Amino acid sequence: MPSTSSADSIRVMALMLVLALVLLSVKFGAFFLTNSNAILTDALESIINFVTGGVALYSVYLAAKPKDKDHPYGHGKIEFISSGLEGSLISLAGVAIIFKSVYNLLYPQPIHKMDVGIFLTLATGLVNFLAGRYLIRRGTDHHSLTIIANGKHLLSDAYSSLGLVIGLGCIYFTQILWLDSVVAIIFGSFITYTGYGIVRNSISGVMDEADHELMERIITVLNQRRRENWIDLHNMRVIKYGSQLHIDSHLTLPWYFNLQEAHKEVEMLQDMISDEMGDVVELFVHLDPCLPPASCRLCTKSDCHVREHEFVSRVEWTLANVSENEKHAL
Repeated sequence: MPSTSSADSIRVMALMLVLALVLLSVKFGAFFLTNSNAILTDALESIINFVTGGVALYSVYLAAKPKDKDHPYGHGKIEFISSGLEGSLISLAGVAIIFKSVYNLLYPQPIHKMDVGIFLTLATGLVNFLAGRYLIRRGTDHHSLTIIANGKHLLSDAYSSLGLVIGLGCIYFTQILWLDSVVAIIFGSFITYTGYGIVRNSISGVMDEADHELMERIITVLNQRRRENWIDLHNMRVIKYGSQLHIDSHLTLPWYFNLQEAHKEVEMLQDMISDEMGDVVELFVHLDPCLPPASCRLCTKSDCHVREHEFVSRVEWTLANVSENEKHAL
């Protein structure tokens, strides 16, 4: 059974799919009323919205499936494939829009009822903006690349709609019809670039590229709440499996701790990270014993009965030094 968070995400993506179908119908209605090439660009992108919404829904559903014998790290990697497909389709739509607009520059078409087209484009753009902001916030909170990609897509659609409204307004007041195709080319280029960015992020996920922003967030929390028994932390790595985070690290504890005491410290570290990131974290910790007297210089433990050197200074954990595979020293 999917977790409560995953089930909520599935419901949200299903709702977004229905919304995409409604907006698709409205935008094509606006195109048939106006015969505007610029409005057609908006309508064509809505087809991609609907298709990618369906792919995203299936992706979120599959990613929510529990780990099994054949997928010991879960099914989360499907989200990178899903977002890559979405980005590719977005870019393809942008290129198609550019070609169609160039054709209409050479062979102009009459435009009708621009006032109605402007109103419908503005309304659908506002809906997409609100939906996109919500999806990005939710995807960020749940570390779902698919939901974030879908939200960015809706935001790009909203910005395109705003630009189209401005362009359509210029056409409406000036009656310069070739501006319709020029506006479409500009926003077709913007859509293509947006798709490229989504593809780039999905490739980064497949290649397990380091997410420095996520690492900084985790390190900040650990610095703020670190315990004096945690003498050193190094060789930290974060791998994303969709919404799941797999974290590896080396933790240095006092050499005389027994197994039960050491396990308690690891549980505290797990709880601390989970408090910040949610219940999507799988933490694997390699325990290292401290090495007196070198470790003593940076150890803040006040009740150590085997200290061989006085405390000198605490090492502040940073992205640079926590990522290195060696113990810190003074």
